[in-house]
Order: sequence, then structure tokens, then C-alpha cells
Amino acid sequence: MKININRLMSAIESYATYGQVEGCGVTRPSFSKADYQVRNLFIQELKDLGMTVTVDAIANIWGTLPGTGEKEKPIVMGSHLDTVPNGGKYDGALGVLVAKEIIETLREYEVTLAHPLQIVSFTAEEANEFNFSTMGSRTLSRRLHAEELRGASDKTGTTLEAAVKKAGGDLSKIDAGQQNAMAAYFELHIEQGSKLENQNLSVGIVDSIVGIYRDLVTVEGQQNHSGTTVMKNRKDALVAAGEMVAEVQKLAIALDSDTVATIGKFEVFPNAANIIPGRVDFTLEVRSADKTERDALIRRIHDSFHSIQEKHEVNLTIVNSYNMQECDFDKELINFLEEAATEMGIPYAVLPSMAGHDAMNLAAMTKSVMVFVKSINGISHSPQEFSLPEDIEKSANVLLNALLKADQTL
Repeated sequence: MKININRLMSAIESYATYGQVEGCGVTRPSFSKADYQVRNLFIQELKDLGMTVTVDAIANIWGTLPGTGEKEKPIVMGSHLDTVPNGGKYDGALGVLVAKEIIETLREYEVTLAHPLQIVSFTAEEANEFNFSTMGSRTLSRRLHAEELRGASDKTGTTLEAAVKKAGGDLSKIDAGQQNAMAAYFELHIEQGSKLENQNLSVGIVDSIVGIYRDLVTVEGQQNHSGTTVMKNRKDALVAAGEMVAEVQKLAIALDSDTVATIGKFEVFPNAANIIPGRVDFTLEVRSADKTERDALIRRIHDSFHSIQEKHEVNLTIVNSYNMQECDFDKELINFLEEAATEMGIPYAVLPSMAGHDAMNLAAMTKSVMVFVKSINGISHSPQEFSLPEDIEKSANVLLNALLKADQTL
């Protein structure tokens, strides 16, 4: 039994039209117009497959295909349909569409699993204007609560509560519901790196995800006239923030390891040619599989920020917005994937993920695992993001056959 790769590639191209900007990739952040449109499309397609569709309190979309009744807890597959600005067509959406294709394949072959089979599209996996990455899966796993979410709003003043309601959710019901009982969770995703390509492999079996730490940093100086304020009297927030950016790069490089640190979002106020910047907001992110090294680097970065603050006589505010610890995936599910790949004669690598995914939150709830598809040139979060159809087909078929093993064994 194999998936229909032509049907799958057609679905990928179809979904990529939602939020597509000519020459600029796909921009479909959660709660955007394109996101609401693609949600409606996905819901209708699940219904057309004969699935029961529900939208939970945080607006995650669930489709359920009944099993034989022999086993009660569902096996779940999924990922997310939102994208970063100016992103690609594969990140997130591929996992959801492969899951949908697997369901179509099972129906074509008239195979009914012993377990119920569910597909989920999680809300707001990507970083967003509400500052809650992996929002849907974190809420599902009780790592985010209603009281944290209710006060959030974006720059336009739209509240998260209103955005979720428009998507069919209801923040008031988040803490009242029960956690979903699952037998297992599988997520397929592009690698977003070059390890598979460097080994000329199509398929990666992910055994862990690194820890991810993120701060919102504000540097406040003194806004003033750029022509009349002499250099020695300035309290330039941008100059101080610029030194902080350089220090992050220096400290991370000095480790000479796989630990990485990034200033990924940077905003200057009031951002005018003839005004000394009075405030700068930026994000600091540190990722590592080594908690000790990650925590030590964060301390060194914070210490350097405070030294720069004193040097330039500016105010500094650091607020942690995300601190996800590293996680290991389930060894039994990893074995199912390895057995499936071996039986199909498909070479694979077992590797960690340097990117965060919804699966790291599901791992706190149930047996979880991920499958990676080779990314050409390791590019992601870019219009140049690309995976070959033959690599997608191999990875999807490994997932399908591992799913069948899990259904028999769990």
C-alpha cells in the first residue's frame, strides 16, 4: 500500500495559493485572512473524506475517522497550516497534507484501523504577533492556560480572544476541557536543515528536539534631535542594542558547538532619519540540546546586556516569552519507523531536530515521534524552501507503514 504522490503534490500546490504573493512565497500567519480561508478549505476536505470534524477551544482543527472499535484511543497525525511571513509551501502544511493523503489512501484500499485515526492542524505553530509560538499544541498540553492567553493582542489592537473566536475556538473553555487521550502522535515535516542532504538520504527519523529559549528585550534611551544633540550627550537606544546584537553573535560563536543564538526580530522607534532612536525592541533566541550549555550562554548574554546598558546609560527590560525544554521521542514509535523503512529498502538517518515543532508538546501527553523529509540546500522559512516529490513520497510511505505497525501493536 502506497500513497498517491501526484494527488499529494496537487494538494500542496493548491494550499500554497492561500497567502501566496507573486515572487515572495507564502505569507499565511495564524488568524490572517489567508489562514481563515485555508482553515475552511481543510475542514470541508475532511468532511468530504467522511471524517467527523471538530474545532477545539484554541481553534485546533480535528478530523476523526472511526476504527473497528477494537481499540479506543486514537492514533493522531498532524502538523500546522500557518506559515512565517514570506515563507515556503512545505513547512507545516506538508505534514498536514501527508496525513490527509494517508487517510485517502486507507479509504481507497478499504483499510479500517483498529484504532480511531485522527488528523490535527494546530493553531499558530509559528512565531506570531501574539507572541505564543506552538500556541495550539502548548494549550492542548496544558503548557498555556486561558488566563495567559486572554490578555494578548496584536499591534492592531485585535485581541487573541477575538481572533480565536473567529476561527471557531473559545478561550473561556480552554481550562474546562480534558486533555485528549491518544495512543500515539506522528508528525511529518521537512528537515529545515542539511543533514539528510549531506548524507544523500530522503528520510530522517527524529529521536529528539532541542531546547528553545526566547526573550523579548526592550532598550530605552532618550529620543532627541539628530542634528542638535552632540554625540557625548546622546543616550541612543539603537547604538546600545546594536552592541548587544554583536555580543550575542560573539558569545555563541565562541562556544564552537551546535548551540545557536539569534536576534530574529528587531524594531526601532520612532525609526526616522533625523531622530535619535529612543527605543528598540528585539527578540533573543537560544537553541541547544545541551541544557547546561544553553543556560550558561543565556547567563553570559544577559550579563553582557547589563554591562552595555550601564555603558550607554539606557534602560533595559528582558521578559522571557518562551522556554521549551529539550525532549526525547518514544523509542517504540522510532522502532516502528525504522522497521518500516528497512522493510521498504529506504535508507534513513536517526537525528535530532534543531527546530521546534508541535510534537515536542505532544510528547508530554502521549507517545510521539517525527519523520523528516530532505530539504534541498537546507533552506526553510523562505520562498526557496523545496523538497523533491520522490523524497516526500518515500517519507510519507514510511510513515504510512509505521502507522499500520503502531495500529497492530499499541
